[in-house]
Amino acid sequence: MSLAIDYSSDEDEIRNAVAKDAFGLSSLPASKKPRVEESSIVPMTTDTAPHVLSEDPLNLKTLVTRPTDTQMNVNIPYEEMILPLQGPENPFADRNRFLNQNALAGHVEEQSMTDHAFRSQHLTHSILGYSANPSVDPNAPTVLGSLEAAQANKFATLDTLRASRSQKKELKRKRKAKGDLDVVDGEGAYVGPWAGWKGDDQQQEFLAGVEAGDEEEEEEEEEEEEVPTTLKKAKPKMGASGQETSIFHGKSMTDYQGRTYMSPPVAEAPNLLQEAGSQDCFIPKVCIHTWTGHTQGVSVIRTFPKTGHMFMSGSMDTKIKLWDIYTHGNCLRTFNGHTKAVKDICFSNDGRQFLSCAYDRTMKLWDTETGQCIKRFGNGKIPYVVKFHPDEDKQHIFLAGMSDKKIIQYDMNSGEITQEYDQHLGPVNTITFVDENRRFVTTSDDKTIRAWDFDIPVVIKYIAEPHMHSMPAVTLHPSNKYFAAQSLDNQILVYSTDNFRQNRKKRFAGHSVAGYACQVGFSPDGKWISSGDGDGNVVFWDWKTGRIKSRLKAHSKVVIAHEWLPHETSKVITASWDGLIKLWD
Repeated sequence: MSLAIDYSSDEDEIRNAVAKDAFGLSSLPASKKPRVEESSIVPMTTDTAPHVLSEDPLNLKTLVTRPTDTQMNVNIPYEEMILPLQGPENPFADRNRFLNQNALAGHVEEQSMTDHAFRSQHLTHSILGYSANPSVDPNAPTVLGSLEAAQANKFATLDTLRASRSQKKELKRKRKAKGDLDVVDGEGAYVGPWAGWKGDDQQQEFLAGVEAGDEEEEEEEEEEEEVPTTLKKAKPKMGASGQETSIFHGKSMTDYQGRTYMSPPVAEAPNLLQEAGSQDCFIPKVCIHTWTGHTQGVSVIRTFPKTGHMFMSGSMDTKIKLWDIYTHGNCLRTFNGHTKAVKDICFSNDGRQFLSCAYDRTMKLWDTETGQCIKRFGNGKIPYVVKFHPDEDKQHIFLAGMSDKKIIQYDMNSGEITQEYDQHLGPVNTITFVDENRRFVTTSDDKTIRAWDFDIPVVIKYIAEPHMHSMPAVTLHPSNKYFAAQSLDNQILVYSTDNFRQNRKKRFAGHSVAGYACQVGFSPDGKWISSGDGDGNVVFWDWKTGRIKSRLKAHSKVVIAHEWLPHETSKVITASWDGLIKLWD
């Protein structure tokens, strides 16, 4: 018995089932069945030659395009492609409106001539009104412009025209008669070769008449009533001479005991009574206070003499500010007395007065307590440094280093210049008193150091080497035996105060001052020497070894000035061109 299984019929059924429902959607429950509208299922048919213009159901002979279309899909029949042009003729399509037109504007002929020929024809046409026609066309006229003028001048160009002798004679100026030798004065008097020209008299008479007319007009104008005009005076600048002001920032000038800010706050800082430099000093590490108030870079700071319980700052915003250190750390007083950037400040020995100098070419003496401007000095030059004489009996004398290479000595009692030290070859940058204030040392842009006896304008020591650079900042060591000078070749040089010899063993480098007059500082005990640099750092060296001990990133711009507090072990105030003043400990 043989069983014949028909596999082919089974395969056909499977194919039909897959074709109808490949994913078994028909066996799903009613809720899960996808909604499919029967009308939307359209059998796919391929059309080998579709109508490109689906917008044109009636196959009209119109070409429909959208403005955005970049190509047109249309099959133009051959009959349409060979039809003749229809419609009116474009009047602008044919460029050649004239028979002989060869350019857009008409007919142009090529012609070559020298510059001289062209210029002579051009000048003749512009002055005389005619010129030769350069055209090769035989029908064209030979002359362009005025034919009459051309015939009058015999068709000559301007450069060939010459005046005849008779014309020249008429044009020539004629002298008056020499006069009669016998007649001395009056009509027909002898003038000889000095006879005038004919026609000059009329000219002179005309000029005289014009002048007389002008004078009459002026007299008439004067006679008219003068309208009174009120001239408005320009408002004087704040801080100009006679306009100095100061503002006290605080509730009361005195405390409950009647003391002003001049007296040191011994209760808050008992160490102010100790001798400066009696304690061992250390290098500061962190910023403990920031003073803000200057709107531009700070150029100089000076601590209050002896106690150091306040300090003063001068800024490029023309203001001088007095700041408190120990009690509230605020601004005590603002002095408005300059119209340009402040350059230097110097306290008197007791701190009751201070001098300021600025780029407005003035030096001013102030009262620290009341803020009053006591006196003004100036000689028309820019003062770069001011210095009180340190002796107690000479507190009425100060020195100023000027931009005109001189050091000027003023007597404040009389306000007069009592001495001039004139040896430097460049603006004077620093003045430092040495040798119990009998002598002083000056540095200048001329790259020299000069030492002087006080009140004698003769140099006693002149230091100049070929390798030396300018030294715009000098500071005295606490022992008074040395002074350190910031040299612009990125090193600090040390000189002795007794014989002014350089101490070659002590040389402090490793910082970049990059042309800035960064102030040099010493710790009160003289163990550390410090300097700001052009990148906003403060660098500390060991005075004995000359090695860098610390580099403190203090500001965003150059640290131009800094001061150690005299009665503290590790406090330093830094001032920068970023306008901030910071206290470090």
